[in-house]
Amino acid sequence: MAMNPFSHRHPVDSQWRLRLIGLVLCVGLVSCSTPPTQAGNSKPADPELETKVLQIIRNHPEVVLESLQAYQKKQAEQQQEEQKAFLQQMKTNPKAVIGESPTTGAKEQKIVLLEFSDFQCPYCSKAHQTLKQFMATHQNQVTLVYKFLPLTQIHPEAMPSAKAAWAAGQQGKFWEFHDALFENQQKLGEPLYVATANALKLDLKRFDQDRNGQAASAAIQKDIDMAEKLGVTGTPFLIMNDQVISGGAQLDNLEAALKQVSKP
Repeated sequence: MAMNPFSHRHPVDSQWRLRLIGLVLCVGLVSCSTPPTQAGNSKPADPELETKVLQIIRNHPEVVLESLQAYQKKQAEQQQEEQKAFLQQMKTNPKAVIGESPTTGAKEQKIVLLEFSDFQCPYCSKAHQTLKQFMATHQNQVTLVYKFLPLTQIHPEAMPSAKAAWAAGQQGKFWEFHDALFENQQKLGEPLYVATANALKLDLKRFDQDRNGQAASAAIQKDIDMAEKLGVTGTPFLIMNDQVISGGAQLDNLEAALKQVSKP
């Protein structure tokens, strides 16, 4: 078996060294930040100990890398287990995954198409058109579920539009508002949200209260937490029952996934 040229030490020796240095670092950090005394003053950090801790890191930088790699591996394995459990739940108990999220299409929820999306994402706008085409054909067979995943770091209107759509949903107009946002994606902003609410004859006072309330933030955050737990980092992200739809929201991919999950 091929060996890693940067890791010739015996595994036991490597683990022992890692634990030893980790212990030294912990002791060093604790000692360098002594809690305040009763008089309210803090003892000064021990510069000699700080120097020793830093020297250990300089002498053994590979241990820091090993620790990071071990942590990343453990995180990846845990995420894979969570994804596996989630996909199984999608297949056996989709209602638990759907929760209070907006749905359209088949009422039976035997075939569930879960979509994580962002109203300001241009790829989600394209996916919207494909999903409309797909659902027009399979609306009696497939239940489409919308999950909010606003990518706020790159899309300034992602969160405001998500809250506005959620608020419209509280008056039974989520999907109409959803369509209007994607069809006017270049105009996302307060004027569009108010104009759309007016066009849909929403109670504007309630609409404003709902989109600015804690319930909207909590509902959206719940979807974000679900996406993070699954390791979803981009939009659109689609899952049909226990099938992750790779390659983007292409009609062929959707049809192939439907064929797969429809098998007896």
